[in-house]
Amino acid sequence: MRVDLVADLGEGFGAYRIGDDAALLDVVSSANVACGFHAGDPRLMEETVAACARRGIGVGAHPGFPDLAGFGRRAMELTPREVRTDVLYQLGALSAFARACRTRLRHVTPHGRLGNLAMTERPYAEAVVDAVAAYDRSLAVVTQDGVLAEAAGRAGLAVAILMLADRAYRDDGTLVPRREPGAVITDPAEVATRVVRAVTGGVVRTVTGRDLPITCDTVLVHGDTPGAVELARGVRAALHQAGVRIAPLADVLTNRGAR
Repeated sequence: MRVDLVADLGEGFGAYRIGDDAALLDVVSSANVACGFHAGDPRLMEETVAACARRGIGVGAHPGFPDLAGFGRRAMELTPREVRTDVLYQLGALSAFARACRTRLRHVTPHGRLGNLAMTERPYAEAVVDAVAAYDRSLAVVTQDGVLAEAAGRAGLAVAILMLADRAYRDDGTLVPRREPGAVITDPAEVATRVVRAVTGGVVRTVTGRDLPITCDTVLVHGDTPGAVELARGVRAALHQAGVRIAPLADVLTNRGAR
C-alpha cells in the first residue's frame, strides 16, 4: 500500500513568508506550489521549484483566485472564461520555472475557494478541466471526490483523490468552513490517527461522528497550519508504522490505476 504526501508550499509574497517550506520538503513526496495569484511571486516560485527539483519532489501547480489580500479563500464570482484563462496563466508561469530548473509539472490542484467551488459547482470544475486539458493532458488533477473529479475523469485526465489531513469534514464530504470552530485540526496525534484510518481503512470521521467513506491517493498537510512540520512528520511516521509507503503521486496512480 502506498500514498503520496503533499504540502502547499511557496505561499509567501515579497518579504513575507508562510510556513517552513525547507523542513516540509524533507518530509513530503509532492508539493503544491502557489502560482502568484493567491500567494507567491516570481522569486519565491523559482526558489520553491528549485528546492523541489534538488530533492526529487513532485511539483504541482496550485492555481487560485486573484486574491492576494484574502489568500484565495474569499468567494469570487468569475465567469468560466475567467477561471479557465486564470488557471492557464498560472500553469504557464509555474511551468516556466519548472523548465528552467530542469523539472516539470506533475499535477494541478486548485487552491482554496476555487478548489471548493470546483468540487461542487460544474461551471468552475469544467473551466479548470478545460484549462488543464488545453495546457498539458499528462497532468493529474488532484481534488476531493466531487464534480471536479468527475469532470476530469470524463475528459480523460488522470485524477488523484485528495484527503486533507488537517481539516474537518462534514457528512457530505465537504470541508467545515474555516470560520467555524474546529475546522482546522492541529493535534498531531489526532491528525496522524485520522490519516491512517483514511489510507488503510477508507474512512474519515466527520464532525458529527459519522465514518465517511473516502478514497485517498494523496494526503495534504497545509503549510500554513500551526505546527505543520510536526503534523507532517507525525503523519509520515504513523503511515510507515502502519505499513504504508510514501511514494510520488505518479507511482501511486500507476499502481492503483488513474481514475
